[in-house]
Amino acid sequence: MSVWNQVSLHNGCSSSMLYMEEVYDWVMVTVTMTVAMIMFLVLNVLTMTPCNLSYLSNELLEFTWVSIPSLILFVLAIPSLHCLYMLEETYGPVVTVKVIGHQWYWSYEYSDTIEVSFDSYLSPQSSSVNRLLEVDNSVCIPIGAETRVLISSSDVLHSWALPTLGMKVDAIPGRINQALVYPKKVGTYYGQCSEMCGAMHSFMPIRVMVLPSSKFILWLTAVNQFPV
Repeated sequence: MSVWNQVSLHNGCSSSMLYMEEVYDWVMVTVTMTVAMIMFLVLNVLTMTPCNLSYLSNELLEFTWVSIPSLILFVLAIPSLHCLYMLEETYGPVVTVKVIGHQWYWSYEYSDTIEVSFDSYLSPQSSSVNRLLEVDNSVCIPIGAETRVLISSSDVLHSWALPTLGMKVDAIPGRINQALVYPKKVGTYYGQCSEMCGAMHSFMPIRVMVLPSSKFILWLTAVNQFPV
């Protein structure tokens, strides 16, 4: 969850978010080195005495200033493409959660083993720290297991976003989008609808609780026996 004066990324709590942080660090290092090299060359040109003013062509120089940017782009593209493919790769999800966006709340369904469904609204008793983030019914997923999230909408465009878990998927009417998450840490994670969806857009929070497998099964059984 974001805090006041935070300028860095969220602390990653899923395998996809941790890898995105590594890609981000690699890109920033490459960009910083490139900018430093360009500034050095610019200062060198501004301070040096003009020479070789009669040059009309130089094949080696032209090859160099084309090949170096191409190499930099290649270095940036490889980890980025690997990250994109990794986000779509599935290894056999253990749990499937169906998310349906409404104006202005979320509906959740579990149907793998025990059929469970409930709605999640903004809680009117939100604390000052978690203002507009608390909900009456949380989503729960197990730690250390791949969870597939199927996201759609019943009315207008929404977006189911959880920055700490590296997820932001559009909820589109008539279409089902898929996201995969592999949580690494037990905890409670917050998100919000990230697509303007009407007057109450700011009042569609998301709260996901990552639980140990044993507690997740107990929670699923309890919700099935005592529907919310």
